[in-house]
Parts: sequence; C-alpha cells; structure tokens
Amino acid sequence: MKFSEMPYERPDLEQMKADQAALTEKLKNAKSYEEAKAVFLEQDQAVRHIQTQATLASIRHSIDTRDEFYNNEEKFWNAAMPELNEYTQQWGLALLSTPFRKDFEAEYGSLMFINGEIQLKTFSPEIIPELQQENDLTQEYEKLLASAQIPFEGKIYTISQMSPFKTDPDDARRLAAWKAEGQWYKDNQDKLDDIYDKLVKLRDAMGKKLGYEGYTTLGYYRMNRNCYDKNDVEKFRQAVVKYLVPVADSIYREQAKRIGKEYPMSFADNALEFRSGNPRPVGTPDEILAQGRKFYDELSPETSVFFRSMLDNEMLDVLSTEGKQGGGYCTGLPDYETPFIFANFNGTQHDVEVVTHEAGHAFAEWTNRKRVPIDYVWPTMEACEVHSMSMEFMAWPWAEGFFGDDARKFRYSHLSAALTFIPYGTMVDHFQHEMYAHPEFTPAQRHQCWKELLGVYMPWMKLDGEIPFYSDGEGWQRQHHIYSSPFYYIDYCLAQTVSLQFWALLQKDRKEAWDKYMAYTEQGGSHVFTELLKNAELESPFEEKCLRGVCEVAAKWLKEYDLTGIV
Repeated sequence: MKFSEMPYERPDLEQMKADQAALTEKLKNAKSYEEAKAVFLEQDQAVRHIQTQATLASIRHSIDTRDEFYNNEEKFWNAAMPELNEYTQQWGLALLSTPFRKDFEAEYGSLMFINGEIQLKTFSPEIIPELQQENDLTQEYEKLLASAQIPFEGKIYTISQMSPFKTDPDDARRLAAWKAEGQWYKDNQDKLDDIYDKLVKLRDAMGKKLGYEGYTTLGYYRMNRNCYDKNDVEKFRQAVVKYLVPVADSIYREQAKRIGKEYPMSFADNALEFRSGNPRPVGTPDEILAQGRKFYDELSPETSVFFRSMLDNEMLDVLSTEGKQGGGYCTGLPDYETPFIFANFNGTQHDVEVVTHEAGHAFAEWTNRKRVPIDYVWPTMEACEVHSMSMEFMAWPWAEGFFGDDARKFRYSHLSAALTFIPYGTMVDHFQHEMYAHPEFTPAQRHQCWKELLGVYMPWMKLDGEIPFYSDGEGWQRQHHIYSSPFYYIDYCLAQTVSLQFWALLQKDRKEAWDKYMAYTEQGGSHVFTELLKNAELESPFEEKCLRGVCEVAAKWLKEYDLTGIV
C-alpha cells in the first residue's frame, strides 16, 4: 500500500487500555504454554497496530508541522503513550512471572526478558505527568526549529535550506551564512534555554522519583543499555581523546593548508574542505533516488527488492519544504511491514547519505520485519546505527553516479568526516553527562561547559567570537538529540567505529565485507550489541585496540590518497 493511502484514525485511549489489561489477565490465567503463546502473539499484534497509528501521525506531523490536524494528533499521542506505559508495564510484569518463561526462552530467546527487566526500571505511574510534559517540550523544540525563517541575501530560508550556503566556496558568503543562521538561534536564545532547562529538571525529577541519583541511571535504562554501562562509555571517550582527536586534528591541519587558512580555523572555514568547493551530488532529487535504485539493484538481490518497494510505495519523503521538521530519520509501519524514510534534501552530499544512511536503517528493518516479538525487529540504537553508517561505505563504488567529477573528493571527504565526527559525537555525550550531573546549571554555565569541551574534543575550532552563537559555546542547541533523545548520541560514535571496520574490510575484500554485513544485519534485535558483533566476527568498540586499529588504517589511507588536480 502506498503511504498516501494508509488510513489514520485516532484510537480510543480507554479501549486501548482495556484491551491491554485484558491481554495481561489472559496471560496470567493461561493454563499451558500453547495458550500463553497465543496471548503473547495477540499482544504483539496489538502493539504493532498501536505503533503504526502513532507513527503515521508522527510522520505526517513532521512532514508539515503547520498541519493543525496532525499537530493535534501528535499532542494526543504525547499524552497517550505515557498513560499506556502503565499497561505495558503490567504486561511486562506478567510475562516476567509467567510459569512458562523457560518455554518462551526456548522459542524466542532470553533477551526479551532481559529487556523487560530493564524497562520495568524506567517507569512508574507517578511519573506520567513528567513524561507528558517531556513530550510536549520536545515537540515545542522541534516546532521552533521547523518554524525558522532565516533572512539571507534578500530571501527567507529554513535551517535545512541554509546548509548549502554554509559550505559555499566563497569565504564571505559562507561566513555570512553561518552568521545568519547563528543569529536566528541568538534571536531565539531565551526560548531554547528555557525549553532545555525545563527538560533537564523534569528528567532529574523523574530519576529521583524512581529512586535514582538523578537522570543518568534512568537515561541509560531508557536507552536500553543491556551490555555496557557508564564506565564503558567513559573508557571509550578516553580512547577517542587518545587516538582519534590527534588524527582528526591532522585532517584539519591539512585542510587549512588546502584552503589557505590559518590553523585553527573558524567554524565557517572548517566547513570548507576544498577551495574548489565540497563534493556536491549531481542531478535532481529524482535522479539521486534513481541512482540509489541502481546502487541497491547492483549491490544484492535483497537490497534491490527492498529499495524498489520503498520507491513504489512512496516510503521516502525527502524534499526540504516550508514547515517541515528538520533532520532525517527512518521509522517503521509494522501493520504494513515497511520502513519509512524522512529527510530534507538540500543540495549537499547529505542528500546521498540519506539514500545510503537512512536506507541502511530501512534495509535492516525490512530484513527483520516479520520477527516476533516486534522488539526483535530492531536492536538497540548503537547497533542500529551500524546498519546505516556501514551502508554508506558500501556505496563507494557507485560514487561516480552520485557525484560525477566530485567522486574522488567525496571518498576523501566521507572517510575524513567519519573520523572527525566521532570526537564531536563523543563531546555531545560528555556534555550530556555533565548536564544531568549538574541539573542546577544556569544557561551560562551550560554554554561555558560546551565551550570547555570544544577545547578537549575539537581543538581545531577557533573560538574568536567571529560567529557569536558558535564561538560563545551555544552551538549545542542546534543538536536536537540533546533535547529529544538524551544519551543517544554516543550510539553514533560506537557505530561509526564499527563501520570503519567494514570500510577497512571493503578495501580488501568486498564479498567478505558484505557477507559480514548480512551476518550482522540478519540477527535483527535478537541479541545484545556486543553479541551481534561477536556473531559477525567484528571487534567491539569498547576494546581499545579497535579504535586504535581503525585510526591507524584510515589515517594511512588519507595520507596516501591521491588528491592530485583537486584544490
């Protein structure tokens, strides 16, 4: 079914509660495993339907945040989901205490019980008001960003539409674009500060209501960390500073030489990789999607069927339009057994990365769309990001079709960006740990903390006040994960480290790399992150030698890469 034809109808909240309660009682009263399994499968179908309706409303709201109907539906789900959590928790308790647990584990594995125990630690009916407020505040932040009207060169642009100007080869124009975007954030500084301050205090209050020191422990549980903890993340951050920051630093030093700038460079100059301009995709959005179809047709039979289905059924919404929420994502519509990709094409290499990155997520969901229970369709977030970031590297042999004469630039840019991203992403994680360790911080203290962390993780950034929003340590406010998905961002860094293993393998043996990719992806969410890696014969990013090894290989490749004729 095409996306435009999928019907949406707001469910009756009280009926959903009653249905979930009835299923819980049926499970408790089951007299045999066969009876318990039948109820289990019925509940799984009910969850799929609820998720489908909620996701349809969310997608259509994000496509046009000005649409009052879906704006109201989003508000309904923001309030409904926390209330439904209470019934989900009762179901989880019944499942954990079922006398048929061993039978379930024999058929479905033990992970759903491990995850169920974690989920019980994230909720109590007494935090429903805070959860509802958290949803509303997050929606307020997203709507604020989506409403941005940025004056530039006599026209008005959204945040996403400003992106091409921020990498323009003309120094004056590029700097002016950064200043114009930064000024919009400055103009909305009080709102941004207020929303985040409320979110931090709300989350801190939720953690304390549930018996934790504050939000951090609760945040880890909400991210379903089931095979590593805060100490493992701290060790990873230390390894990033030790091995990766020096490599990233050398990349920016070379960049400064290429574009004729003093090191360290301003935020605007760091954004320009080549004096002749950053790699740009060739063709219209339709032509980029057509090249994506060619890539997936030729990559494997499975990816060909998958991507053609996405195109045929309108499962990609990629144009940047007024009122559209910023960023990009992949989600799923379980009733229709299909993923959906949302993005904002803006004429930069980001457009191609949507076709590879978000479609990497989508392919993983497509591959596992029939898994039971539904929680096994997707693994935890860091594991999901491996699918997407590694798929980006799989597309390298098709770079000429996406980038034309800029293909050589793109390969260098893509690998260097993967390496320089990890320090930034790690800094986002470090910042969030500081914020929830100090919920009493004022906005000024938060900005100062970000500024100090820039000196540790991104010493190549010149903080000279040329672009006040960024130089004053306020740039974190454009990173929506910090507002909407606390502690998520380190997942990208862990996954990028794994994806660099795939990149290194692709340089030697493409077939082996694809076989390992499929061995990893086909497991869905049936194992914890570290086991998914082990089963696919990949190294864990929590092992120091992993980051050290990929840094050495990638740094050598960049140093030896032939940029002759490219300025």
